[in-house]
Amino acid sequence: MLPVLAITVLCIATWASALNDPLSDLPRFGTPLNNLTVSVGREAVFTCIVENLGPYKVAWLRVDTQTILTIATHVITKNHRIAVTHSGHRRWCLHIRDTKETDRGWYMCQVNTDPMSSNTGFLEVVVPPDILDDSTSTDMEVREGSDVTLRCAATGTPKPKVMWRREVGGTIQPNSHEVGQGPVLKLTRVTRTHMGPYLCIASNGVPPAVSKRIVLNVYFQPVVWIENQLVGAYEGQTLVLECHSEAYPTAITYWTRPSNETITNDNYKVETIPKGYEITMKLTIKSVQPQDFGSYRCVAKNSLGEMDGKIKLYRIDRSPTMRKPSTRRDSKNSWKMDHNHERNTTGMKDEPMTKMIENEDEQIDFQSATASSSLFHCHLLTNLGIATITAAILAGGMST
Repeated sequence: MLPVLAITVLCIATWASALNDPLSDLPRFGTPLNNLTVSVGREAVFTCIVENLGPYKVAWLRVDTQTILTIATHVITKNHRIAVTHSGHRRWCLHIRDTKETDRGWYMCQVNTDPMSSNTGFLEVVVPPDILDDSTSTDMEVREGSDVTLRCAATGTPKPKVMWRREVGGTIQPNSHEVGQGPVLKLTRVTRTHMGPYLCIASNGVPPAVSKRIVLNVYFQPVVWIENQLVGAYEGQTLVLECHSEAYPTAITYWTRPSNETITNDNYKVETIPKGYEITMKLTIKSVQPQDFGSYRCVAKNSLGEMDGKIKLYRIDRSPTMRKPSTRRDSKNSWKMDHNHERNTTGMKDEPMTKMIENEDEQIDFQSATASSSLFHCHLLTNLGIATITAAILAGGMST
């Protein structure tokens, strides 16, 4: 009987001790509330872990405005983007859908104990970069030698960085003519080489980066240059005359013939090959005639001025090597003449080679050789006579 009484007293004492220590049954937070970073338009979810919630309730508040968002499972705020979910009265989640920049700030998970217990976390809403058209330069047209300032205004969170790049040519390196300082690009004393599209690119680490294309046009009067100003040709030759020009606005180009008339004849073909502000002008003379010799002008003209270049076409004789032999014999004889000339200039005898070629000719043209056999025998006797005289002279020399 005594042991049973002792156990009963011990149980009553333990219960009394629990009443005297209310903290042993109070709710407590399992983990700190994490800070969040989300892109604008996405959903943010705060998670609050509460152990031993018991009869107490969890509420979510916006700290900076002291606004109660939810209590337990009920949404108090009129903001339809706010929602609350829980799992087993231990895991409580605050959902903020379609986040806006105004949602940035501190949020609190609160349990209604006495005193109140809470856990806080910060929501950072980042915004991809955007370029403000109203404050950004548009396409520009300036005269050569002017100073140009291009501007690019961008917004976003964090604050975007602006980089300038040429669409063709890569990154712009700061120098005495091109200085890019953030949203401003300064070009000093621009030339035609500065002409073209420029890109201002804004980025802040939040995708996607954005860019704007700004076209810079540089006005200048035409310039003409010719590689060959003196060209020779023979009658009947097909010939191409070439001329180069640079101008902006794009120049009107044409050719004039020696009579100072604009070329429209069918014997000519006019081509223009544009490449940016450069134009290559080609004039093809299909068959050079006597009246085609003289001075030709290539002309380039725009609203800022006019420039021309001259090419003089002079007559040359057709090279003998350009005449095709009419027969194979003509071809052989022509080669033989050239070969004999080379051998004579070097002091070498050519009789064996000549005889070999003659024999070859006789085999090729047997009928011709037969018809002129008498001449051939005379030539042979003459050669034998020369040989006899030569032998006699040598014999006389040896006897002496």
